[in-house]
Amino acid sequence: QVQLVESGGGLVQAGGSLRLSCAASGVIFSSYVISWFRQAPGKEREFVSGITWTGGRTLLADSVKGRFTVSRDNAKNTVNLQMNALKPEDTAVYYCATGIQASPSPWARGSGYPYWGQGTQVTVSS
Repeated sequence: QVQLVESGGGLVQAGGSLRLSCAASGVIFSSYVISWFRQAPGKEREFVSGITWTGGRTLLADSVKGRFTVSRDNAKNTVNLQMNALKPEDTAVYYCATGIQASPSPWARGSGYPYWGQGTQVTVSS
């Protein structure tokens, strides 16, 4: 079993920054991917970013490239999502998820992840 707890959400003006963290506990394999998804009201869940626990591979959705970066702190079992130049369309509940192998699993398919956090709200005002 793996437990995930997100933190760092909040209200920010457009152009501002937030840093989300996902703290993981339990049995975590180094071959796992840990990813961020988001879901806005009335919209489908969307893949945002992913990183392997070894940190060797990362993936960002086109919609956030150049603005978001993902990193991990293995000593703290934490994955961070640094979000800069935020836009109102980034408003959503952000979730972290893990439990899939880095290869050949499709990182962006949310249904493949068995472990999810409770989510943290990010609101970007215009």
